[in-house]
Amino acid sequence: MFGIPGKAAVTLTPPAARQIARLMEKQGSAGLRIGVKKGGCAGMEYTMDYVSDVNPLDEVVEQDGARVLIAPMAQMFLIGTEIDYEVDLLQAGFRFRNPNVAEACGCGESIKFKEQPA
Repeated sequence: MFGIPGKAAVTLTPPAARQIARLMEKQGSAGLRIGVKKGGCAGMEYTMDYVSDVNPLDEVVEQDGARVLIAPMAQMFLIGTEIDYEVDLLQAGFRFRNPNVAEACGCGESIKFKEQPA
């Protein structure tokens, strides 16, 4: 919907692609749908859900065996985002490097997007 022809809406680092492919296989899912919803201290939060069916309005990104589906209402907020999977001594999880974010809370779970021109 909002993509740039010939360019993926989001990109996955190799660790993220491996982890998503593992999760898809383990859950027997068709992919991992990402989106945004209201919530958190900065105003919005990312969502991630396993899906069994692809919504025809989803933006589909396939890379190295991983399939990410971007929910229709989230597409304009996620264009240009790089998704990574990081592991450190205390935690492991997905990290979103999103050029559309104006602010993020200290925990990194909540975000505020840049104002969109009218």
